[in-house]
Amino acid sequence: MTFQQFLLILRARYKVVVFTLLIIVIATLVISLLLPKQYTASTAVVVDVKSPDPLAGMVLPGLAAPGYMATQIDIINSDRVAQRVVKLLRMDESPVIREQWMAATNGEGELIVWLAALLKQKLDVKPSRESNVINIDFSGSEPGFAAAVANAFAQAYIDINLDLKVEPARQYATWFEDQIKILRDKLEKAQQALSAYQQKTGIVATDERLDYEVAKLNELSTQLTIVQGQTSDSSSKRKSTGNPETLAEVIQSPLINTIKSDIARLEAKLQEGSVNLGRNHPQTKRAQSELASLRSKLASETRHIHDSIGTSFQVGKHKEKELLEAMEVQKKRVLELNRQRDQVSVLQRDVEAAQRNFEGVSLRSAQTRLESHSVQTNISTLNPASIPTEHSRPRILLNVLISIFLGTLLGVGLALILELGNRRVRSVEDLAEIIDLPVLAMVPSAVSPSTLRRFPKKLSRQKVSRQVLGIKAS
Repeated sequence: MTFQQFLLILRARYKVVVFTLLIIVIATLVISLLLPKQYTASTAVVVDVKSPDPLAGMVLPGLAAPGYMATQIDIINSDRVAQRVVKLLRMDESPVIREQWMAATNGEGELIVWLAALLKQKLDVKPSRESNVINIDFSGSEPGFAAAVANAFAQAYIDINLDLKVEPARQYATWFEDQIKILRDKLEKAQQALSAYQQKTGIVATDERLDYEVAKLNELSTQLTIVQGQTSDSSSKRKSTGNPETLAEVIQSPLINTIKSDIARLEAKLQEGSVNLGRNHPQTKRAQSELASLRSKLASETRHIHDSIGTSFQVGKHKEKELLEAMEVQKKRVLELNRQRDQVSVLQRDVEAAQRNFEGVSLRSAQTRLESHSVQTNISTLNPASIPTEHSRPRILLNVLISIFLGTLLGVGLALILELGNRRVRSVEDLAEIIDLPVLAMVPSAVSPSTLRRFPKKLSRQKVSRQVLGIKAS
């Protein structure tokens, strides 16, 4: 079918198209006027995903996730939010609504659930493109009720979002309280163990006492070294020679040197007296007697010094033994203090670890407790819904325009269907298509109208072609 044939068909059956169009448009207009008017109230909420949390002081990574806005829309469309709207508007307390529920469900189920399902049917939630604003639309037959429900959905969404944020914080706060009690008991036990051990050992400041004992041990070690040196020196002097007069103490002794001087003086006097007076002279005898006395005294003093060296050796050995014993005792005391200090250090570390754990959990518990009492969310109402002054449905002009389009399509389709059921010759192309022969001539209707009048109006295309061309159908 060519476009010209299509136009000829529409020209011939325009009444069908126009009649169908008028019926569709009039029916649409009547139905649109008879339908109850619906009013749509819109409110907008904004979700802040960039500002940090006022308690945690940081931006939660979940807020920037791509699915965060989709999650918020699902929350608004949830049964929990719709049931919260029913409670906010006290719809479940209305006797009229209760009667309607009884008539619709015969009392089966719950009224709040039934009302929430009805409200969700007229709810439309749409996010704004490339922004954090969510539009909440609600349609109803009463403008005031539609605006109240839209605002109630926004408030219920904020309340439920706050509950979803606060409920885990409350659970964590309770758990942290139990943990604080456990950690406090551990801290008290660790402190009691440290205090009991300090009282048992008498340790208050382990480092000071240990330093004192170590210094005392070092002092004993120094004394032992000195005594061992003196004893070694005495032993060497005892074993070095058999002549005591060669000892340094003997040589350096002032008394012995005085005696030696006196001996030398008497020897010189005795020699002089022996020459001058003779050996038997009384003065010579007295000088010999004094010289013998001095030599005896020199020998006695020499022996005394020699014996004192041996005594010093014995005393040094005895003192060395005492110092060794004292050092052993002091070493044990220092080792015991080291062991006690290590034990005290372990107990102190236990106390410090328990203190850190207790302080960390206490800080987290305080923060969680603040979060559990939070009354602010990252959601706020941007534009509250106002009472609509014009109805949103039915849209008469839009419905009429759609009915014109659909009526035209339906009329054209009906005309084509009628044409296919009863084909007519409306052009030369139709005739050539039917007889499958070339058309030799065409008589215009203005030249021989009588010829055209001889054909019945409802003759088929095959009969018309036979009378015009005078040929028989093969």
